[in-house]
Order: sequence, then C-alpha cells, then structure tokens
Amino acid sequence: MRLAIARQKSHLEGLSDEELVEVARQGGENAVRLLVKRNNRRLFRVARAVVRDDAEAEDIVQETYVSAFTKLASFRGHSRFSTWLTRIALNEALGRARKRRPSAELAELDVSDGVNGGSVIMFPTSLKPPGADAELARKQVRNVLETAVDELPDPFRLVFILRDIEEMSTEDTASQLSLKPETVKTRLHRARRLMRLAVEKQFSATFSELFPFDGARCERMADRVVGRLRNRDRP
Repeated sequence: MRLAIARQKSHLEGLSDEELVEVARQGGENAVRLLVKRNNRRLFRVARAVVRDDAEAEDIVQETYVSAFTKLASFRGHSRFSTWLTRIALNEALGRARKRRPSAELAELDVSDGVNGGSVIMFPTSLKPPGADAELARKQVRNVLETAVDELPDPFRLVFILRDIEEMSTEDTASQLSLKPETVKTRLHRARRLMRLAVEKQFSATFSELFPFDGARCERMADRVVGRLRNRDRP
C-alpha cells in the first residue's frame, strides 16, 4: 500500500470510517492515521481480553492494522469497518492463544474458527485536571477493576469486554464470537456477578477503615471538647 498525504486531516475528521477507507484505498496517509486512532482502544481491549498481556495485545493490534491496510481490497463493506478490524484482531489473538494452549484454548473460549473476516465503567470527567490524590485514587480503582476483568474465565471475559466496556449490542457480540444471543446474555450476567464479587472481596477488607477519625483530627476534637468544658467551669 503506497501512502501519500492525500487530504488534510481537518477535512477528514467528519468522515465515517467507511468513507475514510475509500480515501485510504487511494493512499491517504491521514485517513489511515485517523482510522487507527478511532479503533485503537477497542482492538487493544479485545486482544488483551484473550492474551491478558499488554505488550502482546499491542503487538496484535499492530499486526491487525498491517493485515487490514494491506488487504483493503478484501473489505467489501458488508459490515462496519470496525467490526471487520475486530474480527481480524480476534483471529490473531486466538491464533496466538492456540500456540500456547493447543488442546484447551478453543474449548475454554468457545469461539470456533468460524469467526473470521451494558454500561461502561467510567470515572467522572472534568475540564479541571484532577489533583494528585484524585488521580492516584482513580488509578488504584482502575487497577482493581482491571485485575477483576483479567481473572474472569475466558468466555465471560470476552463477552464482558465487548458488551459492557465496548458497548457492543448483544447481537453484534454474538456475531463476533459465533455465539447465540442467549448465550451472550447468560455469560454477561455471570461475568457481572463475578466482577461484583471480585470487587467486593478487594474492598471488603478496608470497610472497617472507612470514615477514619483518628490521629491529629482526633486530638483536635479532644482539645476542643476539653476547652469548652473548661470554659463552662469558669465562674
């Protein structure tokens, strides 16, 4: 694929993925860059749901783009471009999982070779950059959630990523994973339950530490009470 700066990026922002694909087919580098940026997060999450390793998931995403952009002629537009990319990423990730677990991977993932071709867990956003303490707290909570997702059984983890994190519909998720919609609903229900139990387990140990009133704060309260009592005793 020979690339060229065919059109200014500002002129491409309002185009759909499918329209950008047409520009990319003509060698538009900026169109390729935009398509990559728009699809990075989903592909990374999907790949990581399978391999559970950041570096390998990133490598899978890169391979997915290389494969897709060198074979754009095979994209017929029967599905969304993002859906087509996701299938390529899934195939790449599952292929690597097969090499590591040749006898167990397909049974555990319950995704056949036929795969080819909710609410989001979010934190409040603000125009004002968060303070260091707030950012640390968000990072700690994110780490707990990511660990809980990683510990989900393979079939549940993929469904949870696609449905609750990527907000794909039940039908699209079923199509991506070659499952029945009813199976997707069942696995999502169980994944949510396992997530809730994992998060509760992580935080239950700290419940007794909620609303602390000790240290200097406690000392200051004692000082204020004693001071008021002394004032009452004065004639």
